[in-house]
Amino acid sequence: MFKEAFKYYKAKWPPPDLNGVIDFEEPSKTNHESTLVELQDNVPGLHLSFPPIGLQPPQSWRCYALKSHPGILVIRNPFTVHGQRYWIARSLRDYPRAPNRINLNENLFASDAIKDWWNALQQCDDKDEARRLKISMRWATLGYHHDWDTKVYSETMHTPFPQDLSNLCQYIATVLGFADFEAQAAIVNFYPIGTTLSGHTDHSEPNQTAPLFSFSFGQTAVFLIGGTTREERPSALYLRSGDVLIMSQQSRLCYHAVPRVMKTQEEPWNNLPADDADEKLMKPERKKLRRDFEDNSNVCDMSLYRLVRDDSFWLPYMHYLNDSRININVRQVLPSGVKQLPLPPS
Repeated sequence: MFKEAFKYYKAKWPPPDLNGVIDFEEPSKTNHESTLVELQDNVPGLHLSFPPIGLQPPQSWRCYALKSHPGILVIRNPFTVHGQRYWIARSLRDYPRAPNRINLNENLFASDAIKDWWNALQQCDDKDEARRLKISMRWATLGYHHDWDTKVYSETMHTPFPQDLSNLCQYIATVLGFADFEAQAAIVNFYPIGTTLSGHTDHSEPNQTAPLFSFSFGQTAVFLIGGTTREERPSALYLRSGDVLIMSQQSRLCYHAVPRVMKTQEEPWNNLPADDADEKLMKPERKKLRRDFEDNSNVCDMSLYRLVRDDSFWLPYMHYLNDSRININVRQVLPSGVKQLPLPPS
């Protein structure tokens, strides 16, 4: 069932009928409306105020669950416009840098490694080479680095996890009732339109009970979520820019895939508001109150946050998003209370 659904939504000709795809933007128009459950009255932390800069207050979030897939939660774009820009810029400019690992350097000698992919892309004068450099970037890993060969995490492949991303996940986890979640590993996926991610489960982490958080930015994806075997029929849903998908409880070890990345009809990262909610959150009198939840100095890179407001700085990021999607998926590796993985025998 899963493989057939993947092929169906991946097909270029004839194109698939997308009327059956669950749409969180317009749930009343989806054929699967009965499978959606709005969670506003049952989210533990909707009372929390002063979110990290770039997030809307949780009282305004639109949270959904899927009846047919217990444990799947979706927040429909809780980010501000500048919040989307910030995480897009972090994903392109910063996360592909050392000490993080990227696919482009996996089979190269250290002397040939690309130390700053985004800068190299911007400085490339050859149009064909720039295109090759752009579409060749497929992933970066943060924190505990996923070993694609052994599928095993190791302390020898462990670098500091970005504090701003950790704070973002901690806040959302607290709102949803996962207060013990700790962000320890992430894979940032880069999807040019036309690329896919085949069906798989995320089972490499020793902690397989903690939820997995997935952030989407840029072009729209069709996402498949199935069951614990490939024989179960999956559901298809749209993940649009800014959406947050949480795989928890039964769904944590279910098969999932991205068979299609498609051109979006809207570009929310470019819809600059006249009244910026982030400006209100940054007022001096609110900064002191924000510290009751977390250290404001770790909320985000404020210099970058100011830069993404400038259209000339933002232009190359906008060009990248014209035909690409970014996905940041974050997971907890260690069981709660455990500080590190067992070291291999000497």
